[in-house]
Amino acid sequence: NVSDRGDFSVMFHRESGYFKTTYQSDMGLYPLPIAKTAIAGFAVLFFVIFPLFFDEYYLTLVNLAAIAVVGALGLNILLGYCGQISIGHAAFMSVGAYTAANFAVHFHFPFWLTIPAGGVVAALIGLFVGLPALRVKGLYLAIATLAAQFIIEWTLNHTPIISGGIQASIEMPRPELFGEVLETQTEMYFFLMPISVIAILATLNLVRSRIGRAFIAIRDQEIAAEIIGINVYRYKLLAFAISSFYAGVAGVLATYYYGVANYEAFQLPISIDYLAMIIIGGLGSVLGSVFGAVFITLLPFGARIFMETVGVYFVEGVYLAQVIAQMRLIIFGGLIIFFLVVEPEGLNKLWQNIRNYFRVWPFSY
Repeated sequence: NVSDRGDFSVMFHRESGYFKTTYQSDMGLYPLPIAKTAIAGFAVLFFVIFPLFFDEYYLTLVNLAAIAVVGALGLNILLGYCGQISIGHAAFMSVGAYTAANFAVHFHFPFWLTIPAGGVVAALIGLFVGLPALRVKGLYLAIATLAAQFIIEWTLNHTPIISGGIQASIEMPRPELFGEVLETQTEMYFFLMPISVIAILATLNLVRSRIGRAFIAIRDQEIAAEIIGINVYRYKLLAFAISSFYAGVAGVLATYYYGVANYEAFQLPISIDYLAMIIIGGLGSVLGSVFGAVFITLLPFGARIFMETVGVYFVEGVYLAQVIAQMRLIIFGGLIIFFLVVEPEGLNKLWQNIRNYFRVWPFSY
């Protein structure tokens, strides 16, 4: 047996025999040595090796995935942990995007002010949209959030003072750090990745806190949660606010990345994409949000590569582009059905199965 101060090499990858001697170690985010080593390895991979040895095409994919991770985490807090469905996630992203764009263009706010400002304004809108959750649930709540999606889209498109007038677009200046404008994909990588990591760590700590446990209690059995003293209405609104804050931050990051705030980039299909991310990745799982965001972000590029290498033998060149566009939708819908039927807990469950296998390997128990 080894304690917290025991030999690191004795039980490197085993949970059995590794005993906690303090409450702090028992509540640790990564209590096992292998977990800490893995995190250190991923930090070296993503902050040293990847940006130095991969070209800007691959950095573009990772940048898009980093933005999607922040938004997926927010939706998973609301739906996966609190059980409150939302089909208007992209609308809250647009609120954050236009808030940051207006502050950056008209008031010349730096990014370290526009990012939280976009999140806070989106959270306030989320509080208002979450009010129906106090009275309705399930399909009725989904329709209410869907209505919010269309209302916010219409408001942004028809309010020139917010959306910038013609075409409802506001050009967004690139973020600056220490006087240097971040323009290349590598520079944006070092801008987006730390924010994505902070969002992951914040979510991990949130779901382990009193608030996170209240969310889970409401999701599992709302009446029982109310009986044991949880203020269901307050925590539902808090879930909407936190989820909208994450969405607003993701919208700000997307606006900085693309260089423009436009409501067309945050329409209903984007909300569906985020729902697919957390369903495929795994509801009620931080790691599942990351898996789902990366998977859905890379799916169009993977479908295109597959069709360009294999599809040319079955489809004429004239129709190849159309087939590639439709192939993404076919794979997209098929995967959602597959995971709902075969593995409802998503990619995170598959990862847990692999991890549990190696925990007891080479034994069968």
